[in-house]
Amino acid sequence: MKAKHTFFIFVMFLGALNQVKAQDTTTMDLKACMRYAVEHSTKMRIAQADNRDAQIDRRDAILAAFTPTIEGSTYAYSNFGRSIDPETNTYIRTTSFHNGYSLSAGINLFNGFQAVNNLKITKTAQLMGLTKEQQTEDQVCLATMEAYCNVLYYTEMQEALQAQVATAEKAVQLATRQEQLGQKSHADVVQMQSDLAERQYQLTTCRNNLNNAMITLKDVMFWPIEKPLKIDESFSRLPQCDSPTGQAENIAQMVEFAKTNMPSVLLAEGTMKNARLALNTARWQLLPRLSLYGGWSSSYFTYPGMEGYVPTPYFEQMKNNGGEYVQLSLSIPIFDRLSKHSNIAKRKNAYDRAQADYEQALQTVEAEVRRAIADRDGSADALRQADTRAELQQEAYALNTKRFEQGLISSIEYQTASNNYLNALAEQLNARLQYFIKNSVVTYYAGVPYLLQ
Repeated sequence: MKAKHTFFIFVMFLGALNQVKAQDTTTMDLKACMRYAVEHSTKMRIAQADNRDAQIDRRDAILAAFTPTIEGSTYAYSNFGRSIDPETNTYIRTTSFHNGYSLSAGINLFNGFQAVNNLKITKTAQLMGLTKEQQTEDQVCLATMEAYCNVLYYTEMQEALQAQVATAEKAVQLATRQEQLGQKSHADVVQMQSDLAERQYQLTTCRNNLNNAMITLKDVMFWPIEKPLKIDESFSRLPQCDSPTGQAENIAQMVEFAKTNMPSVLLAEGTMKNARLALNTARWQLLPRLSLYGGWSSSYFTYPGMEGYVPTPYFEQMKNNGGEYVQLSLSIPIFDRLSKHSNIAKRKNAYDRAQADYEQALQTVEAEVRRAIADRDGSADALRQADTRAELQQEAYALNTKRFEQGLISSIEYQTASNNYLNALAEQLNARLQYFIKNSVVTYYAGVPYLLQ
């Protein structure tokens, strides 16, 4: 029975281990990488912690505006020297024991609308925190997208270079055979060997760049560096963009949308609103303040060790010595070394800076939108040209390969054709990825988050 139980546990352990291995080898596409990055990013955790602080500030502002402050205190002490008898109000030299309690409360009836403005400020700050979190998410997604595309680029280039190395190896073998038959000179063979060494060097460099790109992607995603990351390396699995055959948007409408919805503008606008509220609060601080206070207190005393002394019972003393008070306080500022006026001046400067930042944010967003559209259109033209050039160079390379095998061109001409084809392929890959990223940025400015594209 014990052996069966042990065998069952062993089978469960193997199943769990296989499940973990299956999870480790799961292929992640671009959206999965972005979602993982958003969920695990330290920047997102910091933004969420800031949001929690903003919620606490909002709660504190509500309590400060609508609830009083309440304090309670108690004391107990023994006096061994000269003291005043609470009953006769005369000095005595008898050891005494005193115990007292008090409860007080106070609320500001008018403090220059500070509580009201704080409510508005904390509400705006809370909304700004959510906007900041969205901005951080967008930045993490864009950084992940760029790192992901770099991995795709070097992966595709590695495959192309591997094919080039294989072709160069066959060319060296062919040239060596032709040299033996007297159809090629030794110089041609050396030239082909040099071309093979160049391709092998490029392949090694590409592999190193691919490793660096993968480390960068892991870093952006906050993926464990030592843990393997398997991504979908197929271009066809990227989110589909519109065909780069010329796109027309209402640029003015997109700019206006961005000016009212982009996180950077919303943050600048919220900062400006809070600066204006802080300025109003500082100005209202020149007015008097009105506060209401109330409280209750009582005490108990006795003379332990005094012969013939019979203390009044505890609860009776507490009742007899109890007292209440209500206080209405009006505080009028007269002269405080111009500190309030200095505060008003600083708040006004802060408001002016916030206005300038807001205007700059509007200008920056408009420039970014127009630049993004221009970059997208430019990359679309570049992609069309790169596709045409790559097709022509591929055809030329195939023809030159046949001509070289037939001995119709020299090894230098063949190497030139090979280099031209490789450069055209690299530019085509780069143009495709650049167009994909720039088109995603334009779509983002149109109101579609990166995770929803």
